[in-house]
Amino acid sequence: MKKTRTTVGGARRAPRKKKRSAPKPDSIRERICAAAKRVPRGKVATYGQIAEVAGLPGHARQVGYAMAAIGKSSTVPWHRIINAQGRVSKRSSGAGSTIIQQQLLEREGVSFDDGGRVSLARFRWKPRGG
Repeated sequence: MKKTRTTVGGARRAPRKKKRSAPKPDSIRERICAAAKRVPRGKVATYGQIAEVAGLPGHARQVGYAMAAIGKSSTVPWHRIINAQGRVSKRSSGAGSTIIQQQLLEREGVSFDDGGRVSLARFRWKPRGG
């Protein structure tokens, strides 16, 4: 016999299907940070690329939020994550952070053109196995 549930008023309905719980924000952040840690020195990845590697396709903005929340003592190489145009994105913490990010990348051998762009063809990280 099928299980049914009764609603207010006595109507019978099929039992509710269990909903999959959405990943907790902490686990999302952990997945994003783990993906960012895979980017080697001298390479960059886009926010969208990190979202894909973290199993969050189409959630580049979430990657941006996670990178912005990283503290100074973190081992996550936040500076290696740039936008899809090959540029360092402006941060809410001020213009100085974009200069710092560019300097950190340049120290690792990543070069910028006169327009402030990184050649993604040359410096984009190509992950193995996603």
